[in-house]
Amino acid sequence: MNSNVRPETMERITTKALADAFIEEQVAEVRAQVGDKKVLLALSGGVDSSVVAALLIKAIGKQLVCVHVNHGLMRKDESENVIKVFGEELDANLIYVDATDRFLDLLAGVSEPEKKRKIIGAEFINVFADEARKLEGVEYLAQGTIYPDILESIKAAEGKKAVKSHHNVGGLPDDLKFSLVEPIKLLFKDEVRVVGEALGLPHAMVYRQPFPGPGLGVRCLGAITRDRLHALREADAILREEFDKCGLAEKVWQYFIAVPDIKSVGVKDESRYEGWPAIIRAVNTKDAMTATIEEIPYAILHKITDRITHEVDGINRVLLDLTPKPIGTIEWE
Repeated sequence: MNSNVRPETMERITTKALADAFIEEQVAEVRAQVGDKKVLLALSGGVDSSVVAALLIKAIGKQLVCVHVNHGLMRKDESENVIKVFGEELDANLIYVDATDRFLDLLAGVSEPEKKRKIIGAEFINVFADEARKLEGVEYLAQGTIYPDILESIKAAEGKKAVKSHHNVGGLPDDLKFSLVEPIKLLFKDEVRVVGEALGLPHAMVYRQPFPGPGLGVRCLGAITRDRLHALREADAILREEFDKCGLAEKVWQYFIAVPDIKSVGVKDESRYEGWPAIIRAVNTKDAMTATIEEIPYAILHKITDRITHEVDGINRVLLDLTPKPIGTIEWE
């Protein structure tokens, strides 16, 4: 499975038996590829990178070096949770890098979505290179690339306009010294979850809500500012808290807040109050290639709206995105 094209004969991984066979095959391939060298992995704590980490630990053990980069675009308490789960509970060989200022300084004033993605992707590689220089024997970079990433990114090579580039398949510098290890690159998201459960990862981790590599950078629409990014992070935390309380967290595949770089007039404390809108997006999908909209009861929407507009500085409206994929993508950028 070294090609970037999924064989037509490849059976969909829907059972533990098929997942076990896939794991056995990938463990053998990774051992053959890596030998006794070290592998560097970007561990976000999301499903894809967690499954890759479990696969590589099974294949090469302590040769795997997991690096969690806090690029300042994480959800509220995300990095702290990654450190707790992987560093303390799972005893991974984990390196934590706080690169918040490094990323946000590079992104200052950049509004074009593809340029933001390229900057974030390239800087991820730079951070990994910096960490690799501190280690001996690192020759490989592992990535949680999955098949929808490849399908959307290679359209340009086929003469079509790519939907968007992905941080894990685009923007790699020509002088990259690492060889890539991508054991799940031919799997769809639902297959990744089946493999994760077969590897024995906790159910909550395997079914954790997807989070894009560029993080809140593609949800803080337009040029990112620290104050709007903070408002986005707080509003998103409220949405996730309320979805968890009412049971929607288990029902909806992906839900989040997007905050665009526009302001509208509002009223607060009997005075004019200009603020940003918080846009709710909640979608369901099996393979991330298409998506439908989840219906949210109005009572829940009213509670979320009340909390966000009263608890988050800078937000004065809450909107609901009802666009399926296609024509809209899952993310706004």
